[in-house]
Amino acid sequence: MKTQKPVAVISMVRNDSFFTEKWISYYGKHLGFEHLYLFIDGMDQKVPEAALKINYFQIPHKEERRAQGDRNRARKISEFAQQLFPEYHAVLAVDIDEFLVLDPNVGASLKTYLQQESKATSLSGLGLDVGQHPNLEVKIDPKKPFLSQRSFAQVSDRYTKPSVSFKPLNWGAGFHRIKGENFKIDANLYLFHFGLIDYQTSHQKAGDSELLKMGWKAHFDRRRNLYEALKTQNPLEASTFFPLARNYFTKNRKWYAWNKPAPIRTANVIKIPKRFQTLI
Repeated sequence: MKTQKPVAVISMVRNDSFFTEKWISYYGKHLGFEHLYLFIDGMDQKVPEAALKINYFQIPHKEERRAQGDRNRARKISEFAQQLFPEYHAVLAVDIDEFLVLDPNVGASLKTYLQQESKATSLSGLGLDVGQHPNLEVKIDPKKPFLSQRSFAQVSDRYTKPSVSFKPLNWGAGFHRIKGENFKIDANLYLFHFGLIDYQTSHQKAGDSELLKMGWKAHFDRRRNLYEALKTQNPLEASTFFPLARNYFTKNRKWYAWNKPAPIRTANVIKIPKRFQTLI
C-alpha cells in the first residue's frame, strides 16, 4: 500500500495573544504538530509555549506599510512552501485567525480529505467571516470552542481563499489569490475567519498605534461593517445559500481580478449549522 505524504500548514504571527494557541491546537490535531510551520515576526515577541511542539522560526521584524508588508509576507511564505514540496502532498498557507474546516457530513478527517489526488493545483474553502453579534452574543471564552459561542457569519469573497496548494505556487498579498492561476472552490471545505469573533479584542487591535502607523486604519474601518451586517440582516439558511454562494463566486469576477471571486451584493449573513459547533 502506498504511503500517503503528509499535509503541512504555514502561518506568520505578530503581537497576538488570542489566536496562536488555538491555531496550533487545531491544526496540530488534524495535520500533526510536526507539520506546522510558524514564523514569529519580531525578536521582541514572546514565543508561545504551544509553539515548542511545532516548527517555529523567530525572525527580525521589518516596519512596512500594510500593503507592502502583506506582499512581502505572501512572497516569503510562498518561497518557504515551495521548499516543502515534494515532501508534502499539500501545503496550506493561512493567517493565524483562519481555520480550514472539512464539513463533518463528509465523515472523513481533514488530512485524509486533503491527501486525495486532485486535478486542481489549489483548493479554496468557502469563506465564512465570523463575528460577535452585537445584540445577541457576549465576550468569547478562548478556552471553549469558538463556534459553540458564535452563531452567525457573513459568506465572504475575501475569505474564499486558495489556501491549499498541491504544487509550488506563488500566493498574492493576503493569500487572496495565486499569481497566474485560477481557483477552485471545494464543495466540502470552509475557511472560518475569526478576526472579529470578539468585539473587545478586535476593538483593541484597531487602536494599536503600531498598526495605525503602518496604514491599517482603512482596513479596520472596512472590517467593522461585519458587525453592522450581523445586526441588521436576517440570517439565511446555510444549506440553501452555501451552494448558491459557491456558484456565484466561481462565475463572477471583477475585470481586474480574474482569479479572485467578486463580492456578493445581496444579503449574505447565515446562521452557522450546529454540526460545526465543536470543531474549533
